[in-house]
Amino acid sequence: MTAFEEFGVLPELGKATDELDWTLPTDVQAEAIPLILGGGDVLMAAETGSGKTGAFCLPILQIVWETMRDLEEGKSGGKGGGAGVSVPPFTMSFFDRDHALAVTPDGLKCQSREFKEWHGCRGTTGVRGKGKFYYEATVTDEGLCRVGWSTQQAKLDLGTCRFGFGFGGTGKKSNNRQFDDYGEAFGKADVIGCLLDLQRSEISFTKNGQHLGVAFKIPENMSKETFYPALVLKNAEMAFNFGKTELKYHPGNGYVAVCLAGSDHSTANPLASSNNSSAIPLKPAPNAPQAIIIEPSRELAEQTYNQIEKFKYHLSNPEVRSLLLIGGVRVEEQKQQLQQGIHIVVGTPGRLEEMINSGFVQLTHCRFFVLDEADALLKQGYTQLIDRLHKQIPKITADGRRLQMIVCSATLHDFDVKKMAERLMHFPTWVDLKGEDAVPETVHHVVCLVDPHLDKSWPSLRQSIRTDGVHDRDNVHPSNLSPETLSQAVKILKGEYVVQAIEQNKMDRAILFCRTKQDCDNLEHYLRQRGGQRYSCVCLHGDRRPQERKENLEMFKRQQVKFLICTDVAARGLDITGLPFMINVTLPDDKSNYVHRIGRVGRAERMGLAISLVSTVPEKVWYHGEWCKSRGRNCNNTNLTDVRGCCIWYNEPNLLAEVEDHLNITIQQVDKSIDVPVNDFDGKVVYGQKNLSLGTGYKDHVEQLVPTVRKLTDLELQSQSLFLKRLKV
Repeated sequence: MTAFEEFGVLPELGKATDELDWTLPTDVQAEAIPLILGGGDVLMAAETGSGKTGAFCLPILQIVWETMRDLEEGKSGGKGGGAGVSVPPFTMSFFDRDHALAVTPDGLKCQSREFKEWHGCRGTTGVRGKGKFYYEATVTDEGLCRVGWSTQQAKLDLGTCRFGFGFGGTGKKSNNRQFDDYGEAFGKADVIGCLLDLQRSEISFTKNGQHLGVAFKIPENMSKETFYPALVLKNAEMAFNFGKTELKYHPGNGYVAVCLAGSDHSTANPLASSNNSSAIPLKPAPNAPQAIIIEPSRELAEQTYNQIEKFKYHLSNPEVRSLLLIGGVRVEEQKQQLQQGIHIVVGTPGRLEEMINSGFVQLTHCRFFVLDEADALLKQGYTQLIDRLHKQIPKITADGRRLQMIVCSATLHDFDVKKMAERLMHFPTWVDLKGEDAVPETVHHVVCLVDPHLDKSWPSLRQSIRTDGVHDRDNVHPSNLSPETLSQAVKILKGEYVVQAIEQNKMDRAILFCRTKQDCDNLEHYLRQRGGQRYSCVCLHGDRRPQERKENLEMFKRQQVKFLICTDVAARGLDITGLPFMINVTLPDDKSNYVHRIGRVGRAERMGLAISLVSTVPEKVWYHGEWCKSRGRNCNNTNLTDVRGCCIWYNEPNLLAEVEDHLNITIQQVDKSIDVPVNDFDGKVVYGQKNLSLGTGYKDHVEQLVPTVRKLTDLELQSQSLFLKRLKV
């Protein structure tokens, strides 16, 4: 048995992890896998390189495979009655409901967490004839609700058409959008009795056993209709008792619980049947995946997809099929794969939304909704898209299982992530092994100040180092030490400092982070200009074609080139094992991105060095806001943003102070030689390799736990002895 199997993972998945040399689960995997297998919503926060992808991919693969196997064996687990059942039991329907309303697997509790809209549901069975029927609804959470009776023709928004009759928590009865005072208001813990007298054609209600009088007279033309229990909620929750268990306040006077109505007086709701054409079938359509995983970039999506492909290698009978939905791939090819049957979709927001809106991806059977690098998705402006997709996904699947939402981020404490979790997730469990942002022990990070006042070598480099053109119209000259001249000097010096860092630290493999796509292109031009394999490099940013980006990343991973130059967006979450070096050519404007960047090194317990080049003077840089019609493409508006331009002054000393304050540390500074004193850290280390002095590994782990295990054993013996003594007494 593998270590992963001890957490309940299938042997086939455990075998795949063994083949990937995953000897032991990481901390985040050990915490999250059992939670996801148990059916809960999970928020994951851990350092980059901690195994978050495996933490959600493994349990999702397992549950998807088990669900497919159950469907093939006929174990649908569905509720609500279908073909071959003349009169199903009275429950609330999984099918005749709004998608944003959740129904528990037993069909006896409904919940909506929408704050702005009403969402309704009808029962699986209704009553008819000349009897007198009754059921109870209990408010189990604060919010707005209406409960009552409706016919099959009624809108799910109970009380807004002539076929629905409701009583709301505000103390008003409603029918056909007519809201009138009735009885009194009710709230959490109150029990509302819903009475239907088909002999007198009357509907009335009770509150905690107290009769509130006749609410509605049923029109004569509706006397032969079937009436179904119904409700509508807005951020509320209600539980139902249809009489299968003892009613709390039975009204007497000839009323019977609806579940005792008998076949002569009860009828199955045709809209609540899984075989009805307007309902959601238990067996999904080929293009209705069970899991949707959203990634902020193509590279991350490909990385997660490839990981899933490796994990499921030994899963068969049935086969789990996954699909990568990203731009740059022919849509027709992706549509064809969807029609052949797909169970897990990994995609970027744009292409995923396109395929969902056009109907080529259905959300009817989505069991898992995963947001990887959630803070990046929100910062890229996808909040509304996430809300829209979440709203479209049924909160209870056709086979009675609850939608699970999994959110992963290296900066889980981001305010926007917290707000989204409160809004969309169902009582999530926090797997927070990181706390506030911190730098892994395996990463050494230093700062090199770039000071154009002290380093006057930049004029001789002007002709060889290309800059971003911000100062093309300025009077930049070594004799004129204006802010613009100093800014231009910094741009030139940073190119040379990158080369100095490479040479001084004998870098043969590194990621170089630039602020803009243009900066990436310029640095690539300069390194190639230096010549030969020594400075071989490729770029990774949004203006490069998808195929080129893919090829460039693969070339870097296979070590066919030495340096990968990229922006924050392109490199977020990239997992490149054993990467020894990283250079911040410019500090990120978001302090949390500093942790993301340097987290590209020091992964899988290997040592890494991160060097940040920080200008001592303000640098004028491009900043293309919404007012920029071309959004930066061929833009030459070098005015500042306060006069509708596309430039700002970038103050790296302030950014460095924010990073240090955020991490509660002081980052060591080195001089322009960029000679990093290794002995000041952990002694002799080799970047890109494991540092055995950190005490990692299974053997060390066991040795560390020995005293604790012994103490627990002693405590257990003491408690057993005490128990036996008390028994004798």
